Amino acid sequence: MDMEEKNIFAEKDVAAFNEGDLCEQERTPEPCTMVIFGASGDLSHRKLIPALYNLFCDQRLPSRFCIVGASRTEMDDNVFRANMRRKLADAGDDLKEWETFAARLYYQVISYDDPSSYAALGRRLAELDQKHGTGGNRIINLAIPPSLYAAVARQLGRAGLAAENTRQGRWTRLVVEKPFGYDLQSARELNEAIHTGFREHQVFRIDHYMAKQTVQNILVFRFANAIFEPLWNRNYIDYVRINASEDLGVENRAGYYERSGVLRDMFQNHMMELLALVAAEPPSLFAADWVRDKKAELFRSLRPFSNKDSHLILGQYDWGLVGGKRLNGYREEAGVDPRSITPTYALMRVFIDNWRWQGVPFYITSGKRLKRKVTRIDIQFKAIPHSMFRQVIGGDIGSNRLIIGIYPQETIFLNFHSLKPGPRFCLRTGGLHFSFSKGQEDAGLEAYEKALLDVLVGDQTLFWRQDELELCWSFFDPVLDSCEKCDDRFKVLHPYPAGTLGPQAALDMLPSGSWPEKPQ
Repeated sequence: MDMEEKNIFAEKDVAAFNEGDLCEQERTPEPCTMVIFGASGDLSHRKLIPALYNLFCDQRLPSRFCIVGASRTEMDDNVFRANMRRKLADAGDDLKEWETFAARLYYQVISYDDPSSYAALGRRLAELDQKHGTGGNRIINLAIPPSLYAAVARQLGRAGLAAENTRQGRWTRLVVEKPFGYDLQSARELNEAIHTGFREHQVFRIDHYMAKQTVQNILVFRFANAIFEPLWNRNYIDYVRINASEDLGVENRAGYYERSGVLRDMFQNHMMELLALVAAEPPSLFAADWVRDKKAELFRSLRPFSNKDSHLILGQYDWGLVGGKRLNGYREEAGVDPRSITPTYALMRVFIDNWRWQGVPFYITSGKRLKRKVTRIDIQFKAIPHSMFRQVIGGDIGSNRLIIGIYPQETIFLNFHSLKPGPRFCLRTGGLHFSFSKGQEDAGLEAYEKALLDVLVGDQTLFWRQDELELCWSFFDPVLDSCEKCDDRFKVLHPYPAGTLGPQAALDMLPSGSWPEKPQ
């Protein structure tokens, strides 16, 4: 069989298993007005307007829509449009559809604590409803400092801007950016403020990690393939490592980061979402509340934190040399207290007390100014119970590992052992490799594009529900109390040089061979 015949045979082989793309029915967004509070701010410039513009260019927005920016900065529609155009141009976006898009873009000055401002906004929205035929449907995005969430939500309710009319099919949706509170008590207070005007089905608590399609693919990988689920439990899995490391420092977020630290910034939300997708039980239906019920069930099963157990390592990056360049330590960054004890790295070893996972450790790590930017999940399987090759090869063979790469490698990699051709009996490690985006490079959506599209069609699957949020805070409150109220906070904060893998104490706790390195 020559090479051409082999290739044809391989293509036929693949075609025999290829059932084609299985897709949900296309969901068409209804006409609506999108209101962005904090429209003059960084989030609006960098994420929201670019995402909406890209959705418009891809013809994913409704045919009848408009966008209203609202903030305290004094400007009119034309100045706002010019500012947004400049931001898109600076980011390298193609502006061929800009003029058509900009005709739907408006601006309204608002004072966040002044009821008359909300009344004026209401009148403007009513005028634009008539002009663009949006039918009174509204999406309100709070791209403002978290300290303003509660006050703005109350004002929206009092002004009647949270109201829906089910008889006429008119809806209003509120999008809230993280962080959702500072602790359990503040999260409950925020939810109470939001619910003075909005009902839970109207609230979309956005976590852009969940909107990453490589993250969503974890659910598909687990529950659309029969070969993995029988192994997805304590009988076959030794441990799970969930890692999200960043090579950048605090950058220009010192004001926020000094108050939050790595546990509030990453663990209470992003890392818990990844844990839930890996470990939750299968829902009976892929629908918002079914999925979120299982996530909430998982959070209830987390073993309570105890400061008597050594399951938490905290660190803070110090200065370091990377490529001959000196990088500042955290305490040297602009806006950071020179005596700060805010953690920039954490390793948590958590346990899930249920039938599936009892006794399996989950190592969750995240930090800033580490060696590389990597987000990935390692599923380490147990060693084979008996090695018949021990006497032949003079030792034990390694265990199988499944790696789910989220960034920068959007891959799934499974290693296994096979015979190495040659005169001697040798084992070699090979692997099965799947690239998430290969051949589909232009088909994906950015995280904010996906999140906003889901808001447009009213799909809450990828958004936090109130009970999930409070369950996570219930787990983390004792952790934060232990970190922030102990007398020896300086002693429990482990320094690590910028550009390394993290504190040595954390590396000592991690299982051997679990570093976030690139799979070969």
